[in-house]
Amino acid sequence: MKYSTRLSDTLHVLAFLVLGEGQRMTSTMIAESIRTNPAYIRQLMSALKNAGIIASTQGQANPRLTREASEITMLDVYRAVEGNKPLLHLDVATNPECGVGVNIQLAISDFYGDVQQVAEQTMQTITLQDILERYREKLENLR
Repeated sequence: MKYSTRLSDTLHVLAFLVLGEGQRMTSTMIAESIRTNPAYIRQLMSALKNAGIIASTQGQANPRLTREASEITMLDVYRAVEGNKPLLHLDVATNPECGVGVNIQLAISDFYGDVQQVAEQTMQTITLQDILERYREKLENLR
């Protein structure tokens, strides 16, 4: 089963931009850090730009945040790259002739909604600044 890493990759992109502020930042450089291709990075950055989280000049490697890292929440970033997709997904391929198969998915759905709500509330409290501070703590602990 494949799961999305778009949120973590996009947070990685944003951290890379902040930590390399003032330097030329190409999608190729960022892609090397994430071990992906530059086209994917450009796709993520386009989503961030459309959401008003970053600004850039076409054809120039100068993406930058549009507001302070302390004002960008994890939920802002999630919405930018995932839209309104839920965090958890039901198995819609269960046997429709099986009473358990159909009804268990409906029961699970109620709880998934609860989990989504709590996750979004928590994501709203975590800022890019919090992530950068935790990153710096992790670096310090390695020394």
